[in-house]
Amino acid sequence: MREHTAGGMTRRGMLGIGGALGLMAATGLSASAALARRPSITGAELRSAVPLPPPFQVPLPIPSLLKPVSADRYEITQREASAEILPGLKTPLWTYEGTFPGPTIESRRGRPITVTHRNELPVPTVVHLHGGRTPAASDGYPTDLVLPEGWPRATVHHGHGMHDPRAVVTQLTRDYTFPLDQRPTLLWYHDHRMDFTAPAIWRGLAGLHIVRDGAEDSLGLPAGRRELPLMIVDRAFAADGSLDYPALDPTLRERPGVPEPYLAGVLGDVILVNGAPWPVHEADAARYRLRILNASNARHYELEAVTDDGRRLDLVQIGADQGLLATPVTHRLLPIAPAERYDVVVDFSGVPVGSRVRLLNRLGSGRTRDVMAFVVARKAADDSRIPPILSTDLPTWRRTDAVGVREFAFRTGRMRGGHGWLIGGQPFDPARSDVTTRLGDVEVWRLIADVHHPVHLHLVGFRVLSRRGRPPLPHDAGLKDTVSLRPGEAVEIITRFDGYRGRYLFHCHNAEHEDMAMMANLEIV
Repeated sequence: MREHTAGGMTRRGMLGIGGALGLMAATGLSASAALARRPSITGAELRSAVPLPPPFQVPLPIPSLLKPVSADRYEITQREASAEILPGLKTPLWTYEGTFPGPTIESRRGRPITVTHRNELPVPTVVHLHGGRTPAASDGYPTDLVLPEGWPRATVHHGHGMHDPRAVVTQLTRDYTFPLDQRPTLLWYHDHRMDFTAPAIWRGLAGLHIVRDGAEDSLGLPAGRRELPLMIVDRAFAADGSLDYPALDPTLRERPGVPEPYLAGVLGDVILVNGAPWPVHEADAARYRLRILNASNARHYELEAVTDDGRRLDLVQIGADQGLLATPVTHRLLPIAPAERYDVVVDFSGVPVGSRVRLLNRLGSGRTRDVMAFVVARKAADDSRIPPILSTDLPTWRRTDAVGVREFAFRTGRMRGGHGWLIGGQPFDPARSDVTTRLGDVEVWRLIADVHHPVHLHLVGFRVLSRRGRPPLPHDAGLKDTVSLRPGEAVEIITRFDGYRGRYLFHCHNAEHEDMAMMANLEIV
């Protein structure tokens, strides 16, 4: 096997992060001491300027399903809207179809669909179907912009003044075609505009996309109203009820980035689930399937389900980012990084009617420790099950299949005179080719972190081979497209670059890191 190195990790590079990142290099803290602390967050928290409601009062909303306008064709308008997120206050949003989250698309495996997006927002946008096996032309490359009406092409900026000769720019609308030749799973779609992904998602540009097939339908898992999509985000609110975000340019037109205290990531002090603050859901005493997405910019969660008398319920994981596991994995605590998805079953049948089960975040403090609650309202029949074998179609790549090993360091650094987040020592440049691989090749990638970095590969799923030279953790099971690197950690993944030829990305999904150049190009030839 051939060995590739793209930027090694040095002790100086790992510790020279600055006060905002919490590793305290300036005080002379040793590497081992700094890493032993393993801070639970990377980023700084905004504090809301309005009174916050008590938890578990607002009913859990369920995002509406988007209806096709014709066979396998959908239309979505990106537009400004307002919603009552905090009781009694109106919050301006950027939305898909006027709602936050955007409407959910449900589709069938192997049945292509086309989604036409119309941009009525004041800035250019890009749409990426996260986790989709998508041809490059519809993958949502960050410079493939959809311009709003009246936006002159001559003023299109491609990241700190850089030019992308391969950018495909359209005016007002764009058709995205998704073949959906992939395992059934929970995907999500969001804005991916270069340098401005973080504030655009923060303002509301995110929605769910569920892929189904007959094999999964036949398993007998909880379904219907006992299957709940849960998009978890954190936000902060200004005094007028608007979303607070520390953009250097609040118009999101020219200057990207955030002030110094928030360079490591922007955290909010309000936890929203499906757009509602700390909601509550009335449940039967039965099994529920929870399709969980962490759509936060930078916040990590460690979830647990706890009854009011202190008993922890099992979180039975049946799926990962890219679909069902081979067999169920039972957790009491489930860590979830930005952009990761977990498919879990929780059994409320042993919870007395009238009791409450809280979904808590062990990495939170104060109000960010609560996520949502379930109130068990009634006894009910339940013919669902969790079969011992969930799937038999997971790939079985081995190290010996790999044609090479590549190494990438994800770390802070300097770019164009300011702070940046780098991969292999380089900031993102859309005109540069970083990795070229052949269609069908299997490769092992070694990913190394300074602080928390959830690393996402476009187009392909992967298996986690090791963490810090040891076997993967239980929550690493299955086929993933995003892996959480913890501070100072090295993780090995293996994948086959199949599907389509073209230009794709891999990047950190801490959205502030992504906007500050922590992306790289992947060319499949």
